[in-house]
Amino acid sequence: MMTTHLERAMQRLINKSLAKKSAKYIEKFILFTAHNKHIIQQHHLLMRSKTPRTSAKIFFQIFAFEARFERVCYPLRVMNDIFVHQLSCGAALIIERMAGVGSGAVTISIPGGSAFDPPTRMGRGTMWSELLLRGASALDSRAQADAFDRLGVSRSTDLGAYTLRIAAGMLGSNVVPALALMMDMVRCPRMDDESIDPCRELAIAAIDSLADDPQERASHIIRERHFQEPINRSGLGTRDGLAALTGENLRSDWANEVRPGTCIIGIAGAVERQPIIDALESMTKGWSGRVEDPPCTGTPPRGYAHENDPSNQVQIMLLHDAPPEPNPDSMLEKVVANVLSGGMAGRLFTEVREKRGLCYTVNAGYRGEKEFGCVSAYVGTTPEKAQESLNVLFEQLALLHTPQGAITQQEFDRAIIGMKSSVVFSGESTGARSASIVSDYRRLGKPRSLEEITAQVSALTLDQVNAYLARREMGRITIQTLGPKELSPPQGV
Repeated sequence: MMTTHLERAMQRLINKSLAKKSAKYIEKFILFTAHNKHIIQQHHLLMRSKTPRTSAKIFFQIFAFEARFERVCYPLRVMNDIFVHQLSCGAALIIERMAGVGSGAVTISIPGGSAFDPPTRMGRGTMWSELLLRGASALDSRAQADAFDRLGVSRSTDLGAYTLRIAAGMLGSNVVPALALMMDMVRCPRMDDESIDPCRELAIAAIDSLADDPQERASHIIRERHFQEPINRSGLGTRDGLAALTGENLRSDWANEVRPGTCIIGIAGAVERQPIIDALESMTKGWSGRVEDPPCTGTPPRGYAHENDPSNQVQIMLLHDAPPEPNPDSMLEKVVANVLSGGMAGRLFTEVREKRGLCYTVNAGYRGEKEFGCVSAYVGTTPEKAQESLNVLFEQLALLHTPQGAITQQEFDRAIIGMKSSVVFSGESTGARSASIVSDYRRLGKPRSLEEITAQVSALTLDQVNAYLARREMGRITIQTLGPKELSPPQGV
């Protein structure tokens, strides 16, 4: 009797979803199935061919959504165990215990991004990010790699505008010994003289590789023109800056400038708090000080610019201002970005590629930082279709601010589902969660659980989004093209 009741309830929800194609009913179905998965697994009859062929795609989407939302609908209540602690040295420690996993992940964010590079030694950050993986304390490059391998630890470094991140993944039981090796990288990197030239050659090779990657080259150019100094830097450095770096100044700068006051350590997975706290207090003993982010200065040129590139491709990039991440409007901006570029049903894909066949790729996205935010849009096309591609791209972005271009209920529902899916995907790995809680702490001053983010998304309404678009300001737009021929920019750019 119980099983029959469940089957009937499931069928009712499915029928409503098929009839209305509504995210509301799909989400109800997801909530229902998340609580009764053990029975659902025995009843795949619902997926068989008795349903009309035209409904197969919708059935697939419903079950795909169920899988994606499984950890939002129910298990989040046991996953959002987030603990924040300030170590004696001043560094912030964030620990998220995740149920149902056996792995652990660590992300350490330290002040050392490209914005900190001295003007005469541009590229210091990228050199640091490579040198950290080449030995620390008594371990040379090979011994350090062997020590991590014995623990089954995968590790990497990532350079941003303000921060240099060290990330590692391992078994949950190996988090503390892995932390010992990682903190050695932070506190006692070797940066041996014999490692400097090989790292410099790798950095120069990265600059040279831009010649074969026009999209990446265009992204560096538009960043330099859109943002203020020093956050407009590419992170790759310059040839002159790299040439000026020596083992001596790299080591002394690290010792003087990498201080714990603005460091953030995020740990997620199958971990216990107290052993981690005790270990880190010991590892950071005697470490002190604080380094603030460098201020932004100057007025960027923005507007339209073109760089000649004798190829059969044209890169079109556009940037405009958006709310910073702490601003409540940032969540509304994310909905707009999903409407524009939330897959094959996004407006840009539909209008620029599907209806007109103007390009091979088109996308848009939102990026929010602590003090600023921006929306980026990109079109990759051919010289013959470049001008029309730019025109249609700009037209679609401007249309959002008009009554005729208001977001529809269907677009809104699809965007909300896409945003919730992204939340779930970000919670599927311990590495993603350790990176996310560190990023949240830096930008918002606190980490957010998946449950909290999902609640914020669920609270949004279509009226809120369209009201936001009616008052939204894009600032002065920056457009960069790279190809064989200069284009005519839209009026007012």
